[in-house]
Amino acid sequence: MRRAVRAKPPAPEPALGLRERKKRAVRSELSLAALKLAREHGLENVRTEDIVAAVGVSRRTFSNYFANKYEAIVDRLVERAQRSAEVLRARPRSEALWQALTVALIAPYEHLVIDDAPESRAASLFVFEEPALRAELWKGQFAAQRALAQAIAERTGLDPARDLYPSLVAATAVGAVMTVLERWLRMKRPPPLLSMLREALALIDRGFPEPARRRRTNRRSPR
Repeated sequence: MRRAVRAKPPAPEPALGLRERKKRAVRSELSLAALKLAREHGLENVRTEDIVAAVGVSRRTFSNYFANKYEAIVDRLVERAQRSAEVLRARPRSEALWQALTVALIAPYEHLVIDDAPESRAASLFVFEEPALRAELWKGQFAAQRALAQAIAERTGLDPARDLYPSLVAATAVGAVMTVLERWLRMKRPPPLLSMLREALALIDRGFPEPARRRRTNRRSPR
C-alpha cells in the first residue's frame, strides 16, 4: 500500500524590495486590464490609451513595461515562467536539479487564485487561441527559456552558449508548464492545477515511462 505523500509547503520566492514589488504590481495591473479589454471589445479594438485609462497611469508608464498591447496581454503568463529562473537560483545547491526545477516551476502558481467561472477561464484561454497573441506568447516563452537555461547553466557549471543541456532542459520544463496550463484551461472539470503540474513534471523526471496499453474490447454485434 502506497503511503500518502504530503504536499510540500510553498517555496519562498526571492525577497523583493518595495520598489520592485510596486513595479510588478503595476505591470500585472496593466496586463490584466489589457486582457479584459481585449476579451470585452475584441483585440483589434483595444488601444494603448484604453489600457492606461483603465489602470490610471500614463502612456509613458505603459511604455516602460511593454512595447505594445500584445506584449501586455500575454505578460502574466510569460512573467511567471521567467520568475521560475529567480526561484531556481535561490534553491539549495545540494538539491537535485530536477527537484529544484520542479519547485521553481510550480512556485509562481502556488499563491495564484484562478477563478473557475467559465468567463474567467475563457479569458485566460483567449491568449492561447488568438493567433496574434499566440505568436507573442511564443516569443515570451523563448525569452523565459533563455532565462531559465542561464540559471540551469549556473547551477550545473555549463556554458549555455556551448552546451546543449541547459537549453534542452529549460525548453522541456517551460513547454511542460505551458502544455499543462492550456490543457487545464480547456477542461470542463479540471483537477487542481498544481496537481497536474506536479504529475507532468514527475513524468519527465521518470523519463516518460511508457504507460500500460489499454485493452480494446471488441464487441460483436448480435446476429
